[in-house]
Amino acid sequence: MTNSKMPTILCIASFFKGNEFIRECKRRGAGVVLLTREKLLGAEWARDSLDDLIAIPGKTSVQSYLAAATYVARQRRVVRVVALEEYDIVTAAHIREHLSLPGMGTTIARSFQDKLAMRCKANVVAIPQPNFVSLVNYDVLDEFMKQTSPPWMLKPRIGASSMGIKKLHEPEAVWRAVAELDARESLHERSDFHLLEQFVPGDVYHVDSLVVAGKVLFATVERYGAPPFDVSHSGGVPLSYFVKYGSREERALLALNRKLLKGFGFEQGVTHAEFIRPAASAQYKNEQFIFLEVAARVGGAYTADTIAAATGTDLWREWARIELATPECPYILPPVRREYGGIAVSLARHENPSTCHYDDPEIVYRVSKPWHVGLIVRSPDQGRVVSLLTEYARRFREDFTAVAPAEERAEQHL
Repeated sequence: MTNSKMPTILCIASFFKGNEFIRECKRRGAGVVLLTREKLLGAEWARDSLDDLIAIPGKTSVQSYLAAATYVARQRRVVRVVALEEYDIVTAAHIREHLSLPGMGTTIARSFQDKLAMRCKANVVAIPQPNFVSLVNYDVLDEFMKQTSPPWMLKPRIGASSMGIKKLHEPEAVWRAVAELDARESLHERSDFHLLEQFVPGDVYHVDSLVVAGKVLFATVERYGAPPFDVSHSGGVPLSYFVKYGSREERALLALNRKLLKGFGFEQGVTHAEFIRPAASAQYKNEQFIFLEVAARVGGAYTADTIAAATGTDLWREWARIELATPECPYILPPVRREYGGIAVSLARHENPSTCHYDDPEIVYRVSKPWHVGLIVRSPDQGRVVSLLTEYARRFREDFTAVAPAEERAEQHL
């Protein structure tokens, strides 16, 4: 029988992730209900920690999730709605507003999912970023290309990683891409659901944060070995590693991240933000760092595992604790270890590649996923982490690495 008095966390996940969040909610005495897509019903969800698992049939929509959430709320005391995945951030906000629950509403949520909305918001709060333009008005687009130098990045307004992004070098290529998008059958794949921004060469970093009452209580800064777009479109082994504690780049990025989250009105939860350090010859050379994008989610590609290895802080677990905190039992960040972590991960030529010949004592986690290979390392010496990952990238290319074409859009999986 359903316990209608037990506080329930309603989770939404269009992709498989977030089991540790679910488990921590259950460990802390909350009910947990998960809404997901029907095709993910057989995924290895933490079923022993779920009070209910509801599959949305067919092609999901805000309305289908809203109907399912209302059904749950009629039987349970839902206190929080959490999007475990980037594609569900605005959907969760719609549900909160419909059920009059606390948390981020649709206006703020859109700035953490829609790349055009976040660009416009960053302009308002004076966050440095690439020049950009909406693809709604073609005259405005034409003027933008006359006033900015190529190359330009054509981006879907909604999407994670580098999926669907194209680098274009001349106006004719932009107009051809716009025509191709406008010829698509689905409205959400046409040009007005994209934006164009000036390409900024440079190093890419990510800052991952835990936020309570508008204050960043915990944040880490990592640098990618190469920009994610370059890796996804040209091949290579993705690397990510902690920058030195107290360094100039860490201080600057932590400050810019705080300004970003405050300006965007983010009050509670977890965020993953990316920034670029422009190359010396770039137009933005007077800016130490510029904003790339931000999402109200845990970073992908084993980011949480890397951070946990270095700091002892599990972002999924702490996020759950934040959502369940009350005035009587406020959230308290546990002690944080100050070591360095990093990851090398790649597609593999074999379904179950073996890393037994990689035996450095700094290895703390081995990725176990079909057709993938990956190692996470930890050390008190940042230089040792970078040295190991650089060596692993070379060895991975020889031993394992496979290259797949960059995916055009996530909708093919929905």
